[in-house]
Amino acid sequence: MEDLAERLLAGAIAAGAEAAEVFQSSSLARPVIFEGNRLKQAETSQAEGVALRLWRDGQPGLAVGYGPIDSQTLVQKALAISTLNAPETPNLTAGEAKDFGAVGTAVETQQLVDWGREAIAQIRDRFPDVICEAELSCDLEETRLINSTGLDYRAQDTALSGYISAELTRPDDFLSAGDGRVHRHALDMSAIAGSIIQRLGWANRTVAPVTGQVPVIFTPGAAWLLWDTLRAALNAKRVAEGTSPWSQRQGDRVIAEAISLRQDPTAGPYSCPFDDEGVLTQPLMFVKAGVLENWYGDLAHKTTGNGIRPSLGSYPTPGLINLLVAPGHLDWQSLVAAQQEAVIVDQVLGEGGDITGDLSISLELGYRVTQGEIVGRVKDTMVSGNAYSALNHLIGLGSEAEWSGSTYTPAVVVDGLSVTG
Repeated sequence: MEDLAERLLAGAIAAGAEAAEVFQSSSLARPVIFEGNRLKQAETSQAEGVALRLWRDGQPGLAVGYGPIDSQTLVQKALAISTLNAPETPNLTAGEAKDFGAVGTAVETQQLVDWGREAIAQIRDRFPDVICEAELSCDLEETRLINSTGLDYRAQDTALSGYISAELTRPDDFLSAGDGRVHRHALDMSAIAGSIIQRLGWANRTVAPVTGQVPVIFTPGAAWLLWDTLRAALNAKRVAEGTSPWSQRQGDRVIAEAISLRQDPTAGPYSCPFDDEGVLTQPLMFVKAGVLENWYGDLAHKTTGNGIRPSLGSYPTPGLINLLVAPGHLDWQSLVAAQQEAVIVDQVLGEGGDITGDLSISLELGYRVTQGEIVGRVKDTMVSGNAYSALNHLIGLGSEAEWSGSTYTPAVVVDGLSVTG
């Protein structure tokens, strides 16, 4: 299988394709899973896949295969699919052969098991009745992109991930708190356990929510609800279609001056040297001091090295490598202490808003702030409003940022949202 990409390219050109590319991905995962406070299983899973994209007479075709693959069969499938599509101009990145090397540090399965046991013991030492579930994994992924213009890029990365959820069942009440991290080199499971302990402590008492238009504090784990709307607005494809509310706003102030958003392809566990079209990724400043500066796009939409395949069988489309939100100047304690009455959003049920920015979310885990202190958990509470409006009514940004998925964000305090409960 080592020369599969070369055989697919050669087969496509020999069959009459004027251009072709091959995207190969292989992964090796070693997850360990805990249920009911105990280790349930440790396993290894491996997957290999390849996508062939070609153009014959300008008509594009895409075929995908997994595991052992006959190159001629895959070429014929891609050719057959191409006959169903309208002609277009092939858009491939010219380049050289380059191996970008490996990043990350692998750990043994036993180390994952030890980390999981220690973190669960740390939580249960403070809350003996808690039931914990956890999943820790060491994942190795290799990517290769080769095309008929001479580009041949390779990269390998190793990521360590850890997630714990802790559940407390009481008469007429159920409480669940979860937290997780991803890192290239080591997992601080003690920090995850400490976060869960703190949040279970905040939720130990149930209080009535403050309602109406009050300040809302989004923890780093919940702030994605706001930033995901801006991710959509910064998509160059949506800008070209006119569906982004920021399509005609470049150079304008679009959110509060305290907010700056950027992409750094070398930062954190979501770093990436090249996108899925073979374009080198680059640092990008999207919003600086509230002013819109840039979009992110693929080859078809003002390329910035952000052509991402949502899946192996998908065509590239604009996607962010990561999103970094510049932190503010107040630590968590000061951020909370500054609020007379507020609601903290920590975990939500369902999904956030879309590109319109409209939000209507139920809190799975949220807290009330009164006179600058967290006084307890709120139940049966909803937060609604518009993300763009909220980010134009920013009260403050925390000084301590964390990775939440591929977004590096501090806590965010906004006004202009309504709380009901």
